Amino acid sequence: MIHVVHHPDYVTPAPTRSTYRWNKNGLIRDLLLDKGDAVTWHRAETTPTAWLEAVHDEDYVAEVLGAQVPKEKERRIGFPVTAAVASRAAIVPQGTWLAACLALEHGFAANTAGGSHHALANTGAGFCVFNDLAVAAARLIDERRVARVLVVDCDVHQGDGTAALLAGRPEIATYSIHAEKNFPVRKARSTVDVPLPDKVGDEVYLATLESTLVPLLDEFRPELILYQAGVDPFEGDRLGRLSLTLDGLAQRERLVAGLAIDRGMPLASTVGGGYGDDALAIAERHVASILTLGETFAAAGDAGLRVGALNAR
Repeated sequence: MIHVVHHPDYVTPAPTRSTYRWNKNGLIRDLLLDKGDAVTWHRAETTPTAWLEAVHDEDYVAEVLGAQVPKEKERRIGFPVTAAVASRAAIVPQGTWLAACLALEHGFAANTAGGSHHALANTGAGFCVFNDLAVAAARLIDERRVARVLVVDCDVHQGDGTAALLAGRPEIATYSIHAEKNFPVRKARSTVDVPLPDKVGDEVYLATLESTLVPLLDEFRPELILYQAGVDPFEGDRLGRLSLTLDGLAQRERLVAGLAIDRGMPLASTVGGGYGDDALAIAERHVASILTLGETFAAAGDAGLRVGALNAR
């Protein structure tokens, strides 16, 4: 059984022509609905304003919620912030928080949106409005649900906003493996950054991921992993510069899940990036990520491993 968080407002009409595929979240939902009883659905709700203001500037939060974002900030985001976009942006962080809470109970859960890792304190950027990863991580710590959170970001683009917003919080660590020459031009400093040259394929990527993530997991010992599972490292992605195959993406998910399972660490995943003309193919890659992660955790549960039970450690 895979626990999945969704909200109807994740499926928002495109505010303007954009390389972001606005219908992909609806396609992700539809593909997962086809899995029937294999998926248990949970509904996200609007994120309390105080949660957003814990990581974003109050003025920026007000601009977004009022759909009055200045044009220069909209240009950085990549689309206008309409009332519908604002409503969606206000729900996604709570969805990531809810997925994290479900992961603490069940071992794994997924949000069908989120991974908005470029959003900064006073502006959005790179198709990201509010940084759900930072909001959820900060809230989980503030609620004392966990003592340490690790954000693992495998999107092809560096998680600059997440790193910047969570810097200086010793109870939260950030990891980003990404294409060095890709967006953003100015990188932030994560706890661990792993920049990769163009065209890196499955073998080198997976070996590098394991060799750099394992030491951080073992040193920091998070009680929860928030996983930005962007599928844009795929070789056919419009905005990617790496060369992972579909099998490579699947191996990535099994590797990340396996490392978490071996250490008794719950994991909550977000969608992250995936770009191109074929929205259905992009959605299929995201769904494959969720299913592979979920099936790996389920297999561990069948083997008697108590993943997600914090009192087991």
